[in-house]
Amino acid sequence: MSISHAPPDSSEPDISSISGTSSASPAPAASAAFAASAASAAPERKDPEVDLDLDLEPIVPRSSRRARVPRWLRRTTGPVLLLLLWQLLSTTGVLTSDILASPGRIAQVAGDLVSDGSLPSAMGTSLQRVAAGLLLGTVVGTGLALVSGLFRIGEDLVDAPVQMLRTVPFVGLIPLFIIWFGIGEAPKIAIITLGVTFPLYLNVYAGIRGVDTQLIEAGESLGLSRRGLVRHVILPGALPGAMTGLRYSLGIAWLALVFAEQINADSGIGFLMVQARDFLRTDVIVVCLIVYAFLGLLADFVVRTLERLLLQWRPTFTGR
Repeated sequence: MSISHAPPDSSEPDISSISGTSSASPAPAASAAFAASAASAAPERKDPEVDLDLDLEPIVPRSSRRARVPRWLRRTTGPVLLLLLWQLLSTTGVLTSDILASPGRIAQVAGDLVSDGSLPSAMGTSLQRVAAGLLLGTVVGTGLALVSGLFRIGEDLVDAPVQMLRTVPFVGLIPLFIIWFGIGEAPKIAIITLGVTFPLYLNVYAGIRGVDTQLIEAGESLGLSRRGLVRHVILPGALPGAMTGLRYSLGIAWLALVFAEQINADSGIGFLMVQARDFLRTDVIVVCLIVYAFLGLLADFVVRTLERLLLQWRPTFTGR
């Protein structure tokens, strides 16, 4: 029996015929010609590291550009422009002396008040009142905040009465304080104390209750007692809030001083303002207001310096 091979089916496509070349004999000449034509048609590339010649300026950070101008110059530009505008309006007659004295006149009056000793004496009296009220208010406000913040029973007993009293305008209590304490220094110091107490209480209380519980748990795991937790964890954690409350209380203290010295007072900066009001001396009034602002700014600077010293352990954002 003989087996014969069948001829290939003519219906199957021939791969060599589709590609246009024979599998046995490739066409190297055609491939070389195609590569040469593609190379001639492609654009010529240049090495950017060698031929790049761009006139570009270096990018300067915005903070570096601002740093070229001294900070003290930026901070004083606004007040200087305001003084120049004020003097211009006074010189042209837009602002008369009955409405607002000129900066030159105010500087002259300030020199007269300093030379005759009335302004330094008034400043000393006002500073003593603010210092006494601030000290008493700090002790009372911080003590109440510690009792209310550290103990639940203290919160139940202290927080509700304090919240009720702080909603009463402390300025409205001046007549009542005069009846209680007389017309001497006691009602004035009491008003300042009351104004200082509540902002400090709120901020210290919020600082205590805002301490991270994970820090407390970490202290307990290290074996700290309750007193150790208060000393090493809770009080340092509440210190930033306490410093913020102290700065806010200082502003309230000067505001309370203005009201206290203008009612039944015979000395102090507020007393000078009352006398100037009776004689329509706007220059003296402005001098007293500037002194109030300067003393308040000086007190805030002292507190901010103390805050930086006490909170060196806390990283903060200082602006850019």
